[in-house]
Amino acid sequence: MKLPLQITFRHMDPSEALEANIRDHAAELDQFCDEIMHCDVVVEESHRRHQQGNLFHVSVDITVPGGEIVVRREPEQRHAHEDPYVAVRDAFDAARRQLQDYNRRRAQKVKRHIPNPTGWVTEIDPMMGCGRIGTEDGRDIYFHRNSVVNADFDSLDIDTRVQFVEEAGDEGPQASTVKVIS
Repeated sequence: MKLPLQITFRHMDPSEALEANIRDHAAELDQFCDEIMHCDVVVEESHRRHQQGNLFHVSVDITVPGGEIVVRREPEQRHAHEDPYVAVRDAFDAARRQLQDYNRRRAQKVKRHIPNPTGWVTEIDPMMGCGRIGTEDGRDIYFHRNSVVNADFDSLDIDTRVQFVEEAGDEGPQASTVKVIS
């Protein structure tokens, strides 16, 4: 986080242990978004009249570039929030999910299918069990007979159209997968 974490306790005595727990949860948020500019956490105890049954409200307000993520955990929703640590955990879990959604939207992560490059067989060496592919951009790609997946290596001819997956080899580019285009 670029700015320090701000923790506020309302209608309750501050707790060093709870504050340390909140700091741990806040530090974990950096794993999901390294652009957090500010984080403000408020822990509030409601109905201070009872020895047991008091519920905790937790809010986490996170400032990120271009937006703000606000999480409010109201105790009426869960009686487990009689424990402030559970209320804090639930609030930070929700904040983590919202940060992950923020990152996906910000990166506009949409799967795009990029077709593999195509070319044609320019050379075949049956004795060595390898060949070469000429690409659209004039490059020469090596391939081994074991790289051919949807046809028999021995049935390949010069000028056979192929689609391939390129990778770096010891002696230059090579095709790890070669598919004959029908």
